[in-house]
Amino acid sequence: MALQPNQSLPDGYQLQNYRISRQLSGGGFSMVYLAYDEHGTPVAIKEYLPNSLALRQEGSIVAATSAENLTTFRYGMKCFFEEGRALAKITHPNVVRVVNFFRANETVYMVMQYERGKTLQEHIQANKNKVKEGFIRRVFAELLNGLREVHTHKVLHLDIKPSNIYIRLDGSPVLLDFGAARQTLTNEKSKLSPMYTPGFAAPEQYKNRELLGPWTDIYSVGASLFACLAGFAPQAADVRVNEDKVASAKILWAGKYSEQLLEIIDSCLQLDYMERPQSVFTLQKALMEKIDDPVVAPKRTLMASIKKTFNKEIF
Repeated sequence: MALQPNQSLPDGYQLQNYRISRQLSGGGFSMVYLAYDEHGTPVAIKEYLPNSLALRQEGSIVAATSAENLTTFRYGMKCFFEEGRALAKITHPNVVRVVNFFRANETVYMVMQYERGKTLQEHIQANKNKVKEGFIRRVFAELLNGLREVHTHKVLHLDIKPSNIYIRLDGSPVLLDFGAARQTLTNEKSKLSPMYTPGFAAPEQYKNRELLGPWTDIYSVGASLFACLAGFAPQAADVRVNEDKVASAKILWAGKYSEQLLEIIDSCLQLDYMERPQSVFTLQKALMEKIDDPVVAPKRTLMASIKKTFNKEIF
């Protein structure tokens, strides 16, 4: 007898070398659990379980809801597995560490290092309209170290947003929950609902997906910076294309944050991908540029920084 689509594995369930402790989160695409390995080390395990395509039946086995959905389910499972394989090659303190990935229960699992702390989204909600520029610059400049490493491996995140940026107890940020496999599924016109996040997704994630590149993640970084100041995401990009109501950050927060930071946000949120910074290196350099007064424009503008580093761009 089929159970409800989003039913999680039970607490205490033994999944290969891991004991499930509890569910951490769940959505339309996957479930995430807190688990412990045979040494008692905590890990986070993500289970591929798109509820529009598959159900968990008796026990722990996952089955496609129909023969028609089986092909799409298996294709998505392959993408999920390949995402795990790609991320396992990335070792960086600002990127979630994938330590294992395996098949079980007719689906795929990705085992990640468990991080303690809170999301940037939680920090924004707790400090609405009071998030300091120094904090913003430090967190994002450090986070971009991780994103640069991701792009070096020819991988895009495609779902950067405050809830996917984790702030550890020591204050260092880590990038979570890559959206690459979900984006591939969307590209295949499957029955999965689009998994991009309105407000944080770039225009090319809605259509013209052949244009995806580092600048796509940079749009999401800009939207996340915007959210730090506003307390909410900017208008969704697909709506902006037809009726753009996003005012310039230089107007919205003039005198409250440095002109240079506001210019960075405006640049990242350009609808035309070619008008955004083309690499994380360029964006990071601008964020790390020293300014004497947080509400006074720096000596060199963002565009000047872009021109200076144009020949140093990396993927």
